[in-house]
Amino acid sequence: QVQLVESGGGLVQPGGSLRLSCAASRIIFSDYGVIWYRQAPGKQREWVATVRSNEITTYANSVKGRFTVSRDNAKNMGYLQMNSLKPEDTAVYYCTMAGTWGQGTQVTVSS
Repeated sequence: QVQLVESGGGLVQPGGSLRLSCAASRIIFSDYGVIWYRQAPGKQREWVATVRSNEITTYANSVKGRFTVSRDNAKNMGYLQMNSLKPEDTAVYYCTMAGTWGQGTQVTVSS
């Protein structure tokens, strides 16, 4: 059974940065895309970014130019580097691979 564990969330001031990690196990990591979603309080879960198995990346317009998604196949790790954070980026962030979801990590952007 695939397992995904997110980490790296926290409280950051507007304009700050965080790097989220997604640790995967029990999966042929290099075969799958790593997809990041987020869910803000009272809102639907929304797609944030994807890094495909071939390293091609795509981003939601709301984060394009501020967030960078990446992966390290040797470590079975996915990453989401978030810069220039805004209060509206506050949400629980999830990674998903092969239909499995992690438990999420809270990101709060506030002064």
